[in-house]
Amino acid sequence: MPIDAAKALAAEPRSAEIDWDHKDVQLYHLGLGAGIPATDPDELRYTLESKLHVLPSFATVAGGGMGVVGGLSAPGIEVNLAAVLHGGQSITLHRPIPVKGKAVTTSEVAAVYDKGKAAILVLRTEVADGDGPLWTSDAQIFVRGEGGFGGERGPSTRLPAPEGEPDKTVERAVREDQALLYRLSGDWNPLHADPEFAGLAGFDRPILHGLCTYGMTLKAVVDTVLGGDVSRVRGYSTRFTGVVFPGETLRIRMWRSEGRVRVAVTAVERNDAPVLADTVVEHT
Repeated sequence: MPIDAAKALAAEPRSAEIDWDHKDVQLYHLGLGAGIPATDPDELRYTLESKLHVLPSFATVAGGGMGVVGGLSAPGIEVNLAAVLHGGQSITLHRPIPVKGKAVTTSEVAAVYDKGKAAILVLRTEVADGDGPLWTSDAQIFVRGEGGFGGERGPSTRLPAPEGEPDKTVERAVREDQALLYRLSGDWNPLHADPEFAGLAGFDRPILHGLCTYGMTLKAVVDTVLGGDVSRVRGYSTRFTGVVFPGETLRIRMWRSEGRVRVAVTAVERNDAPVLADTVVEHT
């Protein structure tokens, strides 16, 4: 069997050193569509090194951004990448991410769930620098055709639908070249750039990275609800439910409650097709 759950869970965590600086942060923010209008003070905090703050979702690309692919080469896991989908992502912030840093990442397979026709891998990464823990991230990876091995089904990640009308709704345009820019932060999958490869995957054109939509959504919440203060974010989780094509528009609905914002993201041009669901931003 390509996935040996016991072997994967028993494997020793793997560690690596990563580093980043203001250029990596600025490139990431630009890949999310930051900097429009270019001289807007609210945008300069994402683009100008003298005013720079780090959006917490930068954790998904810090040091190259390919931790998920690396996790799929862990002991006990041999899967066909064509059968792999990024099902969900969560980040817990232990403190604000510095503009420049060096850190050690420690990665492991935290769980393997049996969903019958598919398996779900939870790939966990702990990141710490000389001052202590920085963030913990979990990537939920859906592997088609690898279920049925008798393992636990795992917890449900579905949340009850938010009640009432959203407190805030904003729209964010995805530029035609956005996937080409975002991939420079480390995800070189040709699915996001090469029309021929996208066609082989069943799409009529390249699609936007799910983690780009993830970052765009957090930026919208920070800018709209949290006064632009990235340090207020304590956690951020989502479930990927659909694709986004460059050139489309995201509709981002937000419901506020004490210490959290529930979010739903849809693609405007495709009759509000769901893109992100069960999305929560925890904050101070």
